[in-house]
Amino acid sequence: MPKSNKSEIEKIEIDLLLEAINSRYGYDFRNYARASLKRRIINMVENAEVDHISELIEKVLYDPEFFDRFLIEMSVTVTEMFRDSEFFLALRKNIIGILKTYPFVKIWHAGCATGEEVYSMAILLHEEGFLSKVQIYATDYNFHSLETAGNGLFNLEDVLSYETNYVDSGGKKKLSDYYVAKYKSAKFYDFLKENITFTHHNLVTDGVFGEMHLIICRNVIIYFNKELQERIFSLFNDSLIRDGFLCLGAKETLEFSGIHSKFKLIMNKERIYQKESGLSYAEV
Repeated sequence: MPKSNKSEIEKIEIDLLLEAINSRYGYDFRNYARASLKRRIINMVENAEVDHISELIEKVLYDPEFFDRFLIEMSVTVTEMFRDSEFFLALRKNIIGILKTYPFVKIWHAGCATGEEVYSMAILLHEEGFLSKVQIYATDYNFHSLETAGNGLFNLEDVLSYETNYVDSGGKKKLSDYYVAKYKSAKFYDFLKENITFTHHNLVTDGVFGEMHLIICRNVIIYFNKELQERIFSLFNDSLIRDGFLCLGAKETLEFSGIHSKFKLIMNKERIYQKESGLSYAEV
């Protein structure tokens, strides 16, 4: 089969597969960045030991367990504690002090995956004496990832490797002060998640998560196409209070988005934006 014809057929197959998933389960992957999506679908074809992408359609429609595996494959869970330590150091030095001027703060960690960065935030807030005045909403579309996050139970070898990140982020103790190690697992202390709500939310289809002071969504937007990025940026804008903060990944930007004029970039390297107040001097 000529290569061009094969690519055209694969596009048709992928389109049909995504339409089937959206119609059957309400998960909409149609506006995900196509190259990354195709790689993961091809990987599912190989793991399922079928010859063509179209053969996945019957499996996802009639086999719920297979669809669960499909969701896991589609979910990007590359994360670690205090990932990009300079980002967490910037939060500690420059943002937390501003948030402390509010009597109570709401933080939305969108696309939280298995929760490593959420626990990082809880530790940071605890060390800054502010955790009790914060409610963190940690959301993801993947129920399996949310279950892991809610348990606060991680591979011990992985957690040990996060110590350097923690120190570089301005950590004031030792990371091991926040968990108990047993066998090959690290269980983070429950007090860290007392103010965390782990809940299902799909950025593609669900609505506003309102009145947030800080939204963190790092290294998620890059997996969406321009149309979906615009929808999500608008969602974040509608979810933030005036002067609230939006934190994106190092390769993500509001520069070419429809809401660009409503935000100012206050830390370029860390990709931290602040929503403009929208107030004139007469209103202040």
